[in-house]
Amino acid sequence: MAQNREIDRQTYNKALEMGRPPNIQKLFPSSRALLVSGKVIDRAMRRKGKAMTIAANARNTFVIRGALKAAQRANAAIIIEIARSEGGASAYCPVNYWNIATYVDAIANELGITVPVAIHADHYGLKKPDELPVAEVEVPTMFEAGITSIAIDASHMPDDDNLLSTLALVKHVPAWAGLETEVGEIKGKEGLSTPEEALFLIQGLNAHGVHADWIALNNGTTHGIEASDAGIQVELTARIHEALTPYKVSGAQHGTSGNSSDRLRQIAQRTMTTKANVATALQMLSWGVKVNDYGNVELQNGQLVKVPGQGVTESLWAEMMQHAKDKGWKTGDTKKLNLPFDNKLLGQPTAVRERMVQAVEDFTFKLLTDVFNARDTAPLAVEAIFEASGFDVGPKATVKENKQEWTEAKIRARAGSLAGAKGPQGNFDD
Repeated sequence: MAQNREIDRQTYNKALEMGRPPNIQKLFPSSRALLVSGKVIDRAMRRKGKAMTIAANARNTFVIRGALKAAQRANAAIIIEIARSEGGASAYCPVNYWNIATYVDAIANELGITVPVAIHADHYGLKKPDELPVAEVEVPTMFEAGITSIAIDASHMPDDDNLLSTLALVKHVPAWAGLETEVGEIKGKEGLSTPEEALFLIQGLNAHGVHADWIALNNGTTHGIEASDAGIQVELTARIHEALTPYKVSGAQHGTSGNSSDRLRQIAQRTMTTKANVATALQMLSWGVKVNDYGNVELQNGQLVKVPGQGVTESLWAEMMQHAKDKGWKTGDTKKLNLPFDNKLLGQPTAVRERMVQAVEDFTFKLLTDVFNARDTAPLAVEAIFEASGFDVGPKATVKENKQEWTEAKIRARAGSLAGAKGPQGNFDD
């Protein structure tokens, strides 16, 4: 299949028949949306080379619509995701782990979207080992609801507990599903990840036959609203990815806010990153807040700058800001407006809703085509499905480590020699 052309109808029909995982087939038997494993999306980016796609955090359905339309325009494979803080049991967004696939499938069918899309449960966070029993119940329900990829994030814990918790929880993840892991909690310049920490996690997983598709690092970036352009350390990222080469794990870039297009291009061009999370910028654009090239919102006297005639109506914006003020929320807490105002957002006039979607679409399209180099990766994802003869494209790596050298006792002993620092507590929004 050649690049630089859309997928023809016959090829698409074949991809639909072969490429949708069992949970998607069961949930949406009559669907025409190509919802696939996260592994498929990763393979497409690696096939093109020096390419990564957006993982759009779908805090509202306007983001889903805009991101899918942008991917269709760019002929790009894409990931739609939601994090545990955004859409877990204590969600502040109307889109959550258990309805995101239904939203994406419905919207993709409505819009006639024909590019491959993965549904990713981002930042399924564990802060201590005794949270595992709840996770072992919850994670299977998420796959039953249509998740096709997951990030198990135990990076808050010491390195040994991170590895052991990931090993315990991954047993509840289907073998065909995309898998992301994380080392060095995301929190900016303090507690940066090291090659040794990353190798410890990936080698320990490998010894037990677990092959992560992505690894997220603390490579100098943070999450949420940023006040400066300080961010990703490209050299550090490249060095860690180089150390992981034998294990064929790709990078997942978190915290893209606060990083210029040029720096994000460097991440795509100089590292093995294939997935880049974007959350805050997309939410703010849908509301009509001014966002600059760094993905940062513009503030005036500490307040968000709403562009007249863009995003939500001026009267609804005033109501949203008054609600935040009444709650005593800081600027970074305005994300909590998504859930209580969802129905009012959906109840706006057609023209208003369309301009909200268009803002997300235009921003995402530029990222996919001018920054991430993801244009025309949709056919490459379909190629991966055909080569695998189905939805399960399998692992990229083989087992290289000796399982007997990675028992619990030896894992804890090895972890004691690692010098990585956890640094201050982080948060989970990109």
